[in-house]
Amino acid sequence: MNLKQYTKEFSYNFRLAYPVILGMVGHTLIGIVDNIMVGKIGATELAAVSLGNTMIFVAMSIGIGFSTAITPIVAEGNVENNDTKIRSAFHHGLFLCTILGLVLFGVIVLAKPMMEVMNQPADVITLAKPYLDWVAFSLIPLIVYQGYKQFADGMSLTKYSMYAMIMANVLHVGINYVLIYGIWIFPKMGIIGAALGTVISRIFLVMFMHIMLSGRNDLKRFFKKFSFSEIKKTTIKKIARIGFPSAMQMLFEVVLFSASVWLCGNIGKTSQAANQVALSLASLTFMFAMGLSVTSMIRISSQRGLQDFKKLVIVARSIFLLAIIIETVFAVLFVAFHEYLPPIFLKMENSGQVLDNAEVVSIASKLLLITAVFQISDGIQVVVLGALRGLQDVKIPMYITFVAYWVIGFPISYYLGEHTELKAQGVWIGLLAGLTTAAIFLYIRFHYLTKRLIINSDSNN
Repeated sequence: MNLKQYTKEFSYNFRLAYPVILGMVGHTLIGIVDNIMVGKIGATELAAVSLGNTMIFVAMSIGIGFSTAITPIVAEGNVENNDTKIRSAFHHGLFLCTILGLVLFGVIVLAKPMMEVMNQPADVITLAKPYLDWVAFSLIPLIVYQGYKQFADGMSLTKYSMYAMIMANVLHVGINYVLIYGIWIFPKMGIIGAALGTVISRIFLVMFMHIMLSGRNDLKRFFKKFSFSEIKKTTIKKIARIGFPSAMQMLFEVVLFSASVWLCGNIGKTSQAANQVALSLASLTFMFAMGLSVTSMIRISSQRGLQDFKKLVIVARSIFLLAIIIETVFAVLFVAFHEYLPPIFLKMENSGQVLDNAEVVSIASKLLLITAVFQISDGIQVVVLGALRGLQDVKIPMYITFVAYWVIGFPISYYLGEHTELKAQGVWIGLLAGLTTAAIFLYIRFHYLTKRLIINSDSNN
């Protein structure tokens, strides 16, 4: 293997990826800011936000996963200089994202009784329900924003989502600070203040994105004369054919991680709070792999459009290698700082919660050691999924992710968490097993498909 042919792609990969990474980190920071600010109030409030956000993340995964169908179609149209294809994918995608956002908001509000079914602590549920109502509403602008983002990504304009997310995050921190703690003329609203901060910042997120993209002279033609008469059933079906399995892939993984919150909630609120600390940090580093996954989808879509399959494989492997290197660095950092990171999320000087906080830190530090190990598996599986979406191969990967997470991962998490002394650590060992299985079999799928494409291409020439 000639390593140089892969490493020379690193520079272009990273130029495409870093704005996406910063935008994705911005997504995660909205939740982390809520966790840190709310954690200063108390462990029960932190557990309530954690419980509410698990339900939101499930819905968000469907919306984000579905919207990824827009990017490969736009990227192909961009390589082919086909404005009709680009405009159609953008308009239909935005239309479907708006409808999906409204549907997901309604589903989450109706699903609140599930908290009792999941046997979560009563004081946590009481705080989580009103928080959930508001954050569920924020899904509407968030999924609409995804329609804009995926269009921009497909045009290789990855910086705009980064700019929009930075501005939204600055706004979010400010609003959170005054509403959670009651600064100046504003009332002290606790976790409801955190929820309102999320809603307001996400509405501005869409506004920022629309203003920036529609203001570009080379994109104005895609924003003119939107009409419902342009909406065609055939295009909706095409986007849904890619979008639905993509949404399910993301859903299977996110629900597995959400199940870890529910399982840890059954063990106790300190385990649940510790799980949220570890999950927040793991989610932050995962966004780097997610950024590379988007890069993978964009570049593989372009190579597919050009029918250059040998170059496609080199590009894909260069992205896989870059993901492994980055996630290995994070793994080392988690091992080195596993005892120092958890206290950041808690008000350690709170004398009334000394025992709870000490237990949360002890559990979370052990979870971070497991997180360090699965960084690499998680990174590989998500960048390979991006490459497969670029090939518009989504159905088989959907089945692979289901088996990996729910036939292998969840049963291990459940058994080790509920029936052994490992408790929360056992839950996370199950997550590691699921991610590793997905990474192996998704790569096998990618290798099989690209080998077949190259053979067919060579035989036709």
